[in-house]
Amino acid sequence: MRCVIARFPFELTKNGVLESMKGVKPEPCAGESVIIGRRHYPAKQVGQVVTRQDRRDFSAAEVLRAMAQLGFTCRTVPAPMPAGPLGPLQTFQQASAMLGTPVSV
Repeated sequence: MRCVIARFPFELTKNGVLESMKGVKPEPCAGESVIIGRRHYPAKQVGQVVTRQDRRDFSAAEVLRAMAQLGFTCRTVPAPMPAGPLGPLQTFQQASAMLGTPVSV
């Protein structure tokens, strides 16, 4: 499948990506990742191995888009969870902020 990464066209196949990533030790994932086989690889690492380009030349989004088109499972950064359950005062303040300030007529 033809995929464009860093403005360069690449003919990538699922088997080709699997073959390229065989024997590559995954780095710790802190952001976007691609699941290849049973391993989670950072998107930038996959892009570097598959395209043989410097990681600064492409974005993680380009790699995720290409890998998703090939049928790999891609994960994005999860949204931060709230610190804990809100108390009555925080709930009231949050509701007041959503309603906004009163408008004088």
